[in-house]
Amino acid sequence: MRKIIFVTGNKGKFAEVRDILASRGIEVTQNKNGYPEYQEDELEPIAAHGAQYVANKLNVPAMVDDSGIFIKALNGFPGPYSRYVEDNLGNLKVLKLMEEEEDRTAYFKTVIGYCEPGKEPLVFPGVVEGKIAYEERGTGGFGYDPIFEYQGKTFGELGDAEKNKVSHRFRAIDKFLEWIDSQA
Repeated sequence: MRKIIFVTGNKGKFAEVRDILASRGIEVTQNKNGYPEYQEDELEPIAAHGAQYVANKLNVPAMVDDSGIFIKALNGFPGPYSRYVEDNLGNLKVLKLMEEEEDRTAYFKTVIGYCEPGKEPLVFPGVVEGKIAYEERGTGGFGYDPIFEYQGKTFGELGDAEKNKVSHRFRAIDKFLEWIDSQA
């Protein structure tokens, strides 16, 4: 069985990645120690740097996840600053920013960074398009899930099993798994 260290302090992200990879016989162990995070406008360099840093520091194959919600009416904000905005403003204030906006188009993006010790990092992006709801709906998921609407339901309403079949994280992990399969 292949083993990977996933570095995240976010229990929701860890559970989602663990469940998706377990179905493919990959054991994922959580490491909550974090890594120095680049301040960038794109997720790819953040994930690449984090994965390489962790792989070399721990001397094991490592995975990190950098994710964000990108809202068209807010010029892509909060994007790579999504965690900071979530921690300091929260969903209700994001909804307040969107009150007068007709265009509620948004997308979630995850970039999985993967690296083996001494090697160059690889990145695997995944995107799911949707829109910002008018209010929080649902009790599932985490973060922006209750305000991100996908095909009529928020991620907070979908439930973990259904969300894990369509999410941005699933799509990024799927690309990662394609790469793993190509290495066999």
